[in-house]
Amino acid sequence: MIKEFKNLIESYRTITVLTHINPDPDTIGTALGIYNILKENHKKVEIVSFSVDLPINIDFLPNFSRIKHKMSYDNSLIIACDAGSIDRLGFKLENRVIVNIDHHKTNTHYGYLNIVDSSLVSASLVAYNFLSENFIITKNTATCFYTALLSDSKNFSTDRVDKNIFSIVLKLLDIGVEHNIVINNLNSRNSLASIRLEAKALDKLKLHQNATIASIKIDNSMIIETGAKMTDTVKIIDIISSLATVKIAIVIIENNSDIKVSFRSKSIDLSTFAESFGGGGHPFACGFNIKNSNLEEVLDRILVKLNMEIL
Repeated sequence: MIKEFKNLIESYRTITVLTHINPDPDTIGTALGIYNILKENHKKVEIVSFSVDLPINIDFLPNFSRIKHKMSYDNSLIIACDAGSIDRLGFKLENRVIVNIDHHKTNTHYGYLNIVDSSLVSASLVAYNFLSENFIITKNTATCFYTALLSDSKNFSTDRVDKNIFSIVLKLLDIGVEHNIVINNLNSRNSLASIRLEAKALDKLKLHQNATIASIKIDNSMIIETGAKMTDTVKIIDIISSLATVKIAIVIIENNSDIKVSFRSKSIDLSTFAESFGGGGHPFACGFNIKNSNLEEVLDRILVKLNMEIL
């Protein structure tokens, strides 16, 4: 597929690299890494995120300021990063040629080229493995890929971390990645709003099924009162999933008229469960979005379905 990829980027005058909506460090780090490679190879390329709110703790990444929120090119080649389905990109992309670079088990293979490896812990690893033998990986690119890897592996603590990952880590560090800068930005730049929201959210914590399930509902008023953004909500589910007895953690967030549901599990594959609600993701970290509903109703539906199908 690398030959076909190179033919595509040569045949298109312009290229658009896309993150998924509500972007996290993996989608942004992967997209910026690919953007850097294409820029360094003198391609006319843009990087675009449909969502306006970006995680501020990765603003140190090279070319972060280049991320736009509207596509400028009408007939460009699309490179989608870390998006399991086309609707996760946010834009209307009918009749566009898409290169789909991802690592989600639930990926729908919506691309003309589908470079998908669900055995890997981050989309940046998929991109690195695919591109590194045919393109020079500079320090800027390596920093972006490394940041994405460190974030999605939760500091190398998730189930898909193995010796092969650390061999790639050594290569990225040899290129010049500064680990202390990356990890300090990822882990030590929390906003005050995120801390305030975490305090309010934890006060709403509920336990179910003999404390094997933990849930938190976050409504619009909590977001407004704390001044938080959606990017300030991401660590809450990891906090409650760390509870000793908890097997499944659920966070349900009201975002204007939409509701965002996230699942975490220590050992239960919930990706198919999330798919049944129209979502998807990783085996132990997944979720879905739903419109025109309320927090309590959504939680009740989830708990009933979990009790019937999973527990």
